[in-house]
Amino acid sequence: MSALTSAPGLPVFLITHEFYPRRGGIATFAEEIARASAALGYNIEVWAQSAGTADEKADWPFRIRRMPLRGTHDLICQLKLAVELVRHRRQLRRATVYLPEPGPMMTMMLLQFFRAFRPERLILTFHGSEILTLSQHPLRRWLAGQLIRRATRISTLSNYTQELLLANFPEAADKIYLTPGALRSDFAVVPPRVPRSKDKVVVLTVGRLHPRKGQLLTLEALQALPSEVRRRIEYWVVGSANKGDYEARLRAAATATPDLTVRFFGNLPDSELAAVYEGADIFAMTSVDLDHSVEGFGLVYLEAAAHALPVVAHDVGGVAEAVVDGVTGLLVPPHRPAQLAAAFEKLIHDPELRHRLGAAGREWATRNCWRESAEALFNPAWSVP
Repeated sequence: MSALTSAPGLPVFLITHEFYPRRGGIATFAEEIARASAALGYNIEVWAQSAGTADEKADWPFRIRRMPLRGTHDLICQLKLAVELVRHRRQLRRATVYLPEPGPMMTMMLLQFFRAFRPERLILTFHGSEILTLSQHPLRRWLAGQLIRRATRISTLSNYTQELLLANFPEAADKIYLTPGALRSDFAVVPPRVPRSKDKVVVLTVGRLHPRKGQLLTLEALQALPSEVRRRIEYWVVGSANKGDYEARLRAAATATPDLTVRFFGNLPDSELAAVYEGADIFAMTSVDLDHSVEGFGLVYLEAAAHALPVVAHDVGGVAEAVVDGVTGLLVPPHRPAQLAAAFEKLIHDPELRHRLGAAGREWATRNCWRESAEALFNPAWSVP
């Protein structure tokens, strides 16, 4: 049964603290699920954090309502969202409410005990790190468990995250679906790479500057290569840090080896990002598990693969579901700097291997479909496999 014949009924309200103009995997996931749901005929409206001075995108096929909150996970933001939900409780009660990330989940965890705030259908998506954060605190663990019991449907982006959720919250077992991420709409059709003669091999990382994302580990691995190899490469870093001193540490470390060129691009708009991918030869994001933060999947690996870039990554979390070792990239155990440096050196010296892995990556990146994930979330006729 298609969503177009089964969806009519309940409107869908997607409520999130992470949405454009905010960048990142969760923001991309929320936007693409909203696009796909609208294309399938669902009556979907996104409630998102304030956009500040940013303009809305003109091509959104769904309605959007901006809430007067910054979209953080602190108590003030949770209370502001609670006020919004209470204010619109009659509207939400006769709808499907979809919470694709932990910010609004924490608010709903507090409101769930009041019958007036319970939607007809409640759908939750977990990405990884929040599972550990919620499970480590007894009260939050109990509240999250109660919310999962009340939910109509639960989803994760990877098998790794699904197993992590079930290990910590077994009450999700009879309602859990896999809703894998796919390529962003503007990456769905990427022209084939045009071979060009270059003096240097470019290694690229795109992502938030944070210790968990591993930019410093990539830099240190490149710095460990022999001097004659370092002179043949450049390391391009796209992204910035919201807080802490990680970016300053990274920039300082980049000056330690003058024969390795490191370029910092900061945050780039999507319109400029494609050109940076096209200028690179190898993509690297060497994420590590840090405290309660894990890499549940990694949509950016698919974006790099769509541009025919071989990937170097750590084999942690759900990364192996986004990067196929020896097929679309090279996976290295975390905290093995010599092996990481060897993986880079192998790709730097072997353009044929780069081409083979990159070509396989282009095909691999298109295997998932946002529409299938949206239908798994919202089609009331589907039952758990």
